[in-house]
Amino acid sequence: QVQLVESGGGLVQPGGSLRLSCAASGSIFSINAMGWYRQAPGKQRELVATITSGGSTNYADSVKGRFTISRDNAKNTVYLQMNSLKPEDTAVYYCNVDGLATYYGGHYHTRDYWGQGTSVTVSS
Repeated sequence: QVQLVESGGGLVQPGGSLRLSCAASGSIFSINAMGWYRQAPGKQRELVATITSGGSTNYADSVKGRFTISRDNAKNTVYLQMNSLKPEDTAVYYCNVDGLATYYGGHYHTRDYWGQGTSVTVSS
C-alpha cells in the first residue's frame, strides 16, 4: 500500500551537484520525520540528514554546509540537495520515513519505511 520511490542518483564529477527525492505514496495519514542514510560497500549505513515535521534538521558532520534536506509535507516528499560532492560521498542513499501513519481496517497504523536506495557515484 505504501511505497517510497527514490530518484535523482547517478554519476557526477567531484564538485558537482545532485538532488535526490523520495516520494511516499499510498493512503498516508501523516508522517513524523523523514531522512536520508547512505551505505558504501564494506561500511555501515550512516545517517546523512533528517528533518522533522516541524522543519528541524540534523546533519552528519561530513555533509554539513554541503547538503541540504527539505520536505514538502503536502506531497509527502523529502529532498536532499547535494552540492560540492566529493568521491567519499559515493554510496547508495536510502530514504527513511519515521512514523508513517495509515488508516485501514478501521484503525490507524504507524510504522517506519525505507526506500529502495539510489546510487550516487562521484568520480572524475
